[in-house]
Amino acid sequence: MSELKGTKVAILATHGFEESELTSPKKALEAQSIEVHVVAPEGGSIRAWAETDWGAEYPVDKTLDEVSADDYDALQLPGGLFNPDTLRGNEQALEFTRAFFKAGKPVGAICHAPWILINAEVVEGRRLTSVASVSQDLTNAGAKWEDAEVVCDSALVTSRTPADLNAFNAKLIEEIKEGKHRKQHA
Repeated sequence: MSELKGTKVAILATHGFEESELTSPKKALEAQSIEVHVVAPEGGSIRAWAETDWGAEYPVDKTLDEVSADDYDALQLPGGLFNPDTLRGNEQALEFTRAFFKAGKPVGAICHAPWILINAEVVEGRRLTSVASVSQDLTNAGAKWEDAEVVCDSALVTSRTPADLNAFNAKLIEEIKEGKHRKQHA
């Protein structure tokens, strides 16, 4: 586990993220001695969506104003409906996301989070999965959508729903261990 000590991952989220899609990857990453920061457009705390209703509030470690992709080794984007819908309209969040691709760093996105990737213009020609309702959006943006529990395309790791979290977490950690990927691109 100590091989990842010193590694830092940003989880970009805002109000309405699917609770398990933040907490499960965060726990899995921390179990590998990875330092994880919840990054949000605003400080304080952000409120989760817990499957069918509002969930707990989670502290924000850093705001987008305080960070750069250079500060991190990888990015994780939880889904939920509200969270990615808000972030895909935030240019600062899109630029932060784009910077990971430009640097060849691993990025993980689950459920509706590929909406952020579409607006960041990083999906064309890439293989991805997502919640089924986002499949046409990805196809329209030039991505190759697949119905699989986890899809990895040169350090871009995507999954469909919370049911896929174990496979998602394992693949994201594997990609972080591999480091930068020259085929990861913006």
